[in-house]
Amino acid sequence: MRSTPNSRWLTLYEQPVQDISKSERKGRIVAQRVVHFEVIGRDGEKLQRFYSGLFGWEVAADNSMHYGTVRPEQAGIGGGIGTGPEDYPGHVTFYVEVPDVEVALARAESLGGRRVMGPDEVMEGLVIGQFLDPEGHLIGLVKSM
Repeated sequence: MRSTPNSRWLTLYEQPVQDISKSERKGRIVAQRVVHFEVIGRDGEKLQRFYSGLFGWEVAADNSMHYGTVRPEQAGIGGGIGTGPEDYPGHVTFYVEVPDVEVALARAESLGGRRVMGPDEVMEGLVIGQFLDPEGHLIGLVKSM
C-alpha cells in the first residue's frame, strides 16, 4: 500500500489507543471515549417508560433527581432519561469522558463550539459540562473518575 498522509493516520486509528507508543502520541490528542447517553424532555417518567418499553431497558430512577439510569450492559453504554427544567424542550446527546472538563470546554470554544454549561459538579464526584458544536449539536463532557 502506498503511504499517504491519511494512511499513517488510519493505521494509528485502527489500533487500540493503549497500543500506540508514547512517541506516536506525542503532539496528538489521545482519543476520548463516549461513556454515556442522555435523553431529557418535558416528562421524564413518560420517556423512561417509552424507552424501557421500546428497547427492554431497566430504568432505575430511585434518586433525588428522578434521573432514570440505564446500565451499560443493557444499552452498550450507560445512559440516563429524565425531565429538564420548566420551559426546556429537551435534548438527546452523548457524553465523552475527559480528564478535565474545563480544558475540554475551552478547547471546544477555541474550535468554534459554544459552552452551554459547566463545569458543574451535579452530584458528589460527578463533574459535567456541555457545549454546542459549530452546527448546534449538544455534546456532553464528563470528568474521568
